[in-house]
Amino acid sequence: MQCAEIGDKVRIDIPDKDDPDYRYHNEHGEIADVRRDDAGEPTEDDRDSYLYRVRLASGEQIDVRWRDLRPPIE
Repeated sequence: MQCAEIGDKVRIDIPDKDDPDYRYHNEHGEIADVRRDDAGEPTEDDRDSYLYRVRLASGEQIDVRWRDLRPPIE
């Protein structure tokens, strides 16, 4: 099950300060691409099979899974 679509506005939620991508925590952006892979097979969670490319407000892009996405803060 895909959790977001191209064009959706999102906020990155990576609260673990030890995560190398923590620097993106609370950054806002837009879904630029959605790719499907087999990452959901070991977890048996189809949501893990989607990789979301987010274009941040800064122009930088980051690839994240569904658990790192939240609605934007308006």
